[in-house]
Amino acid sequence: MGRTPAVRPSVGTPLSFVTVRLLVVEDDPRLASLISRGLREQTYAVDVVGNGKDAIVQAAVNSYDAIVLDVMLPGLDGFAVLTEIRARGIRTPVMMLTARDAVRDRIAGLDAGADDYLTKPFDFGELLARLRALLRRPETLQPAILRVGDLEIDHAAHTVTRADVVIPLTAKEFALLELLARRARTVVSRADIVAHVWDDNHDSFTNAVEVYVNRLRGKIDRAPWPPLLHTRRGAGYMLSDIPPA
Repeated sequence: MGRTPAVRPSVGTPLSFVTVRLLVVEDDPRLASLISRGLREQTYAVDVVGNGKDAIVQAAVNSYDAIVLDVMLPGLDGFAVLTEIRARGIRTPVMMLTARDAVRDRIAGLDAGADDYLTKPFDFGELLARLRALLRRPETLQPAILRVGDLEIDHAAHTVTRADVVIPLTAKEFALLELLARRARTVVSRADIVAHVWDDNHDSFTNAVEVYVNRLRGKIDRAPWPPLLHTRRGAGYMLSDIPPA
């Protein structure tokens, strides 16, 4: 794996609040945890895999806004992974991470279809800045406002309104609501919420998700508004302006 990057979370300004979904492909558990935790602190939604085969599967079945891809992976290396996902027509922006600093390796990555290339050790602030640059590209920008019925979520202004009434939310409530809004009319599992809204240190046996869902419901579904936040017992939660059958 080479040298460990100088990763320092809590650096820079997030592009938005859980509006961007990232895939981190890194086989070093410690480094993967540091990167994912830092990105989640910036309110990005992050999935993590540790090998090339899983990376290809995840990139094929999920819609990511960007992929952070290590070169030196077990089995398929990052170059092979990138070549395969590009061959499948997946155009998601990819930033490659590597301890190799030879010019020929950077050229190989860019020729394989990488959008950026960051050499280890790196500063976490630089990683964030490069990701923000990738995400500002027109093809990766998210809608300015998410709407579900009469509920509007402006992630640039970090505001929520319903029927033109401003609804104050905490950062965690906002993150939860925006995750549900991005997947409106589909059930989001409790495990998925934990993975995208909480960090790796969250105790999955606590009732934090249920507490925050109830708080959020009390704010966005108060009378006389019809309910938008629905519970599917044993499955998860759904934000929808269409009552579940």
